[in-house]
Amino acid sequence: MQINLSVTAAAIAFLAAAPSMAKAQVNNIIIGQTSSTPNTSVVNMTITESEVLAAQKAWGDALVAISTTHDEKGKAAAKALAKKVIDQAYGYQFGAVLFKPTLTQTPQTFRTTREGALAYFVGGDPSFPNDNGFALKGWRKAEIRNAGVFIVGNVATTMGNVLITDNNGKVTTVDKTWKFVKDKNGKLRIVVHHSSLPHKN
Repeated sequence: MQINLSVTAAAIAFLAAAPSMAKAQVNNIIIGQTSSTPNTSVVNMTITESEVLAAQKAWGDALVAISTTHDEKGKAAAKALAKKVIDQAYGYQFGAVLFKPTLTQTPQTFRTTREGALAYFVGGDPSFPNDNGFALKGWRKAEIRNAGVFIVGNVATTMGNVLITDNNGKVTTVDKTWKFVKDKNGKLRIVVHHSSLPHKN
């Protein structure tokens, strides 16, 4: 099989440069443009819905890229990619990220550190012995279906489902809540990530 380099490259490129994908999005942080008042600079940190949707898609594409890389190049390559994805998508530079993955258990249900997130995605960390790598399960497609998006200034919260398809065509549906914050460079960062399997009677 051939590595889907386009998926991997696209995911990393998007995560690294999402704010510059379109001029309209770049201008969501306006520095140096004049307002209606002459010689007045304007800074606008407001998040748009299109930026939120693009950040969600980038997360799904990155999950697929990690899984594909694992299948084609092995765990070391997948782990290296996962590190890049985490550093580009999440807000650990701000401090703790409130990350509750889908398949975790007490006493490690909640992950507030980068190490905890990496262990969940690719496993292999003796400090998290129950993690076997959620991102290594042969995922080939991720679709986000939002129930709602709530935006206030430079913070956006979403709630809905993520449908992930594996290499056998099986679809897993996950309930997902994300909170994004726009950083000083205009990039959306995940600071809350809560996942769970849908309740069944």
